[in-house]
Amino acid sequence: MEKLVIIGNGIAGCTAALYAARADIAPLVYTGPESGGQLTLTTTVDNFPGFPDGILGPELVENAKKQAEKYGAKFKFGIVTKFEKKKDHYVLTIDNKDKVEASSVIVATGASARWLGIESEKTYKGKGVHTCATCDGYFYKDKTVVVVGGGDSAMEESLVLAKLCTKVTVLHRRDEFRASKAMQKRFTDDKKTNVIWNVVVEEILGDGKKVTGVKLKDTKTGEKKEVKTDGVFLAIGHVPNTTIFKGLLDMDNHGYLKVDGQLKTKLPGVFAAGDVHDNRYRQAVTAAGAGCQAALEVQRYLAEKGL
Repeated sequence: MEKLVIIGNGIAGCTAALYAARADIAPLVYTGPESGGQLTLTTTVDNFPGFPDGILGPELVENAKKQAEKYGAKFKFGIVTKFEKKKDHYVLTIDNKDKVEASSVIVATGASARWLGIESEKTYKGKGVHTCATCDGYFYKDKTVVVVGGGDSAMEESLVLAKLCTKVTVLHRRDEFRASKAMQKRFTDDKKTNVIWNVVVEEILGDGKKVTGVKLKDTKTGEKKEVKTDGVFLAIGHVPNTTIFKGLLDMDNHGYLKVDGQLKTKLPGVFAAGDVHDNRYRQAVTAAGAGCQAALEVQRYLAEKGL
């Protein structure tokens, strides 16, 4: 029986593992299908405290993993495919075969950004194609960018970028925004923002190293055209990785886990940390903070149980 199993090894999971390991809990961490989380898709992270010159996203996660391992955390590659409650503990099925029992669990499975699903997008992930303006917008200071989307997220991303970039163009597949009226007003009032209606991105153009433009198709006429840009920011939503918890843990309408102020879920001994419950901030530093908080709550929970 494991005292604690952490599902996910992004920055939230690794931070939770570090704090739990230092408390002699010896947590077992399963990586999941996206080992390292969304930070592995980011190039330089320059808004994480303690790194004035920035640090590569994958390097930040790997360093956190090594730090947790130093104190006794165990990391294993594997996907938790089933989650069950058994009396006073939990049973996790790994890769549809192996079973692991745990007294407590931290869910740090994160949320996956929605992608366009085109081949060229894969070529330029992290090299001109991004899903977080707050994370990567600084690299496009005094440059031009496009934002794909039409909801509140697209408006928010655009306004963040408008503070840095010379021009921000929203590409929307419809002829009206889905965003709230308040967000639309803020967007239209900004002199650096504009929109191209009724278009979808057919291809992301580049020189192999960086993005140089996008090829667009008009959704009404079928007409195609190219637009020059230095970067592409996708704001078409995120999908929390919570499928295996349906019916067991409370979720909002979008699938994000519901937790209380101590990151507790409805099940005793089960906590959540990071983007799996946070659909507002979605930052590395807030995910790390949640990982710390969840681990401290686990420590208290296990102590109360005499474990």
